[in-house]
Amino acid sequence: MGGGRSREALVRRSREAIRKGSKSFTVASMLFDKDTRDRSHMLYAWCRRCDDIADGQDHGMRPAEELDLSRSSPEDRVEAIRVLTHRAMDGQPTADIAFDALGQVASEARLTPDMADDVIDGFALDAAGWRPRTEGDMMRYCYHVAGAVGVMMARIMGVPADAGDTLDRACDLGLSFQLNNIARDIAEDDAAGRCYLPEEWLAEYDIPPGQHMKPRYRKELVTLVRRLVAMAERHEAAARLGAGRLTFRQRWAVLAAANIYGAIGREVVQQAELAWDHRVHIGYFEKLGHVASAFREAISGSWEPARLPEWDRGKLLVMARMAGPVAGVPNTPLRDEDVRRKED
Repeated sequence: MGGGRSREALVRRSREAIRKGSKSFTVASMLFDKDTRDRSHMLYAWCRRCDDIADGQDHGMRPAEELDLSRSSPEDRVEAIRVLTHRAMDGQPTADIAFDALGQVASEARLTPDMADDVIDGFALDAAGWRPRTEGDMMRYCYHVAGAVGVMMARIMGVPADAGDTLDRACDLGLSFQLNNIARDIAEDDAAGRCYLPEEWLAEYDIPPGQHMKPRYRKELVTLVRRLVAMAERHEAAARLGAGRLTFRQRWAVLAAANIYGAIGREVVQQAELAWDHRVHIGYFEKLGHVASAFREAISGSWEPARLPEWDRGKLLVMARMAGPVAGVPNTPLRDEDVRRKED
């Protein structure tokens, strides 16, 4: 595992990737114990690298020698991600340090190819130019690109594979993050030709497809985003419940991340029609305030939500499997004694 590189080198390069890619996650991850922090950085480096390859970019990590992103189609790039990921998880070198880092953390935390494939399926949706028609479609996408990563993070923190309820809450945290990201990045996504708002929601607010960033629909968009952030808050509240089952430092880090990403969504709502004139961000000192608040909550405990969110991990997993390719029929031959009459 690790492509023949030392663990220290993998962690060091992964830390560089996270510093470039996410200041919010960098702050929260520093609260982890060393082993959890190192593993979370290696997982993040893989996620960041996959995102760059899927978009045909080269940020954070150097590309594998055999990849030529400038000449490949989106579908080919996703297939390259899948091949390199499976190769890394099989313990083979990939010539790409981010994938080798995944192989290392997968061996330590017993991450499975199915977990990684759930994440890669989100990149496949983007490569196909997919857009959500229903709220359920949007939530399935959120599961692939963030909820499934939350489950992998929980395994990295030592949550057993059979601790289903805790894994559900980890998925909720990822869903909350992604819903807030969608709210914040509506303008950027529109500029890239993408929209993660359900078509049924747009129709409900009388916003024609592809026109949601037009000034005349800004008030309707603000109302729609309030609904989106309210969903994020319900998943955030459920995630806080699961954080209580972690060790203190892990709980503190998870709650800090929940505070910071939740503040992004609430700031979008607060800025209303001005929210997409610039990219909403949370300042450094405000982040420190959320870290301090998380420390107090990690000691006192979190309030149990009145009800859990509608879109739970079990429901989203079923949707993801139903949307996937049909499983092949096994070609196992029948035993002779089961189909032939035995001769005397």
